[in-house]
Amino acid sequence: MKGIEDVESDIMSLINDKQELTYNELKDYAGSMEIDNDTLKRALAELVKATAIASRSSGGIPTYYMLQEPQHIKRIFVIEDDQNINKLMAVSLGKGYDITQIYDGKEAIEKIKYQKPDLVVLDLMLPGADGLEVCQTIKKDTNLRDITVIIVSAMEASTNRFKGIKYGADYYIKKPFDPDELRSLVTIFLKKKGKKFDPLIDLPNEDRISDSVEKSLKEADSGYEIGRLRVEGLASFASKFGNDAGITILRLVSQLLQDKVRGKEVEGTFVGFLNGDDFVLAGNQKNVDRIIESIKSEFQAVLPFIYQSEGYKPIEKGIDDLYAVQNPTLSLGYTEIKRETLMARRAEVIKEKRKEEIGSYTYDELRRMLGSENLDITITRDTNGVKLSVGKRVQKED
Repeated sequence: MKGIEDVESDIMSLINDKQELTYNELKDYAGSMEIDNDTLKRALAELVKATAIASRSSGGIPTYYMLQEPQHIKRIFVIEDDQNINKLMAVSLGKGYDITQIYDGKEAIEKIKYQKPDLVVLDLMLPGADGLEVCQTIKKDTNLRDITVIIVSAMEASTNRFKGIKYGADYYIKKPFDPDELRSLVTIFLKKKGKKFDPLIDLPNEDRISDSVEKSLKEADSGYEIGRLRVEGLASFASKFGNDAGITILRLVSQLLQDKVRGKEVEGTFVGFLNGDDFVLAGNQKNVDRIIESIKSEFQAVLPFIYQSEGYKPIEKGIDDLYAVQNPTLSLGYTEIKRETLMARRAEVIKEKRKEEIGSYTYDELRRMLGSENLDITITRDTNGVKLSVGKRVQKED
């Protein structure tokens, strides 16, 4: 049997090769090498402790990321007016950073301009200037916009999360926050090996969505469900208000989903992104139904503020009817993919694949199986970040 150091070395090699691996993928490897679960968990814990790797829940799946030591010590500003919470945030981040604690929004803006930190942990309710103003100042300045902004706030989450993302925040955490979640997120943002971490794109990839498709076929009698959550009207919305506005909506839905698949009560629930206007959900039927009901309600609550941000004022009495014709309507639509339908579509897809390729599908093949072929929008990523493109069909209709 392998010793703990050999197991750690093997894990490092595996994660380094892919730059990220889920716990289940590592568990499969361990089983093939006759490594017991306790030894695997111990090795992972030691590597996390040594900051060689970091873990977080990605779309409901525990995922480990390969880290690298940066060329210089990363500078972090913790901006929070409550001294005790500020201290807790700073301690939560761990060692190895140059951390500056700030208690006033106006002071923070001045220091950010001259010291340019790598990352900002930001409260919303601040004296001097509120957190949204601080965030907007950072992301509007071409010299500062690369600064990562994580909002941590106790303010009403739905509308403020949307405003924060619209102003360019990279992530939004609700108070009371989990110190481990904050530390992991900061570590991955600053030290992840390879392409920069993006919470929208870094949802489970096509391999993990492929696994969920296969699992849904094998576990049809166990209450396992797979379905597609689509942002209805997103293409028309982006065509009218701009592609950045469309990306903001996708980021909002993505973070709402990631919040809702976190926790033991929905353990095993999975969410992935199909690089268009829809997401994949899979898991226990009751849990999926509960998540869909909750996210639809929360999205509906924030819609008036989304419209208002684009120049409409539907939160005022009677304004809904006044702008009904002009205003592109957004909503969330969920479609459960029945087993028989999925099997038939899968059969068509695998006709074109070699036997050894069955079970691993491209995004195009997954869209065919999940009924998402007619793309109104597409998402691409390059060195400049995430980009959204609206299909020509939608542009002509508008």
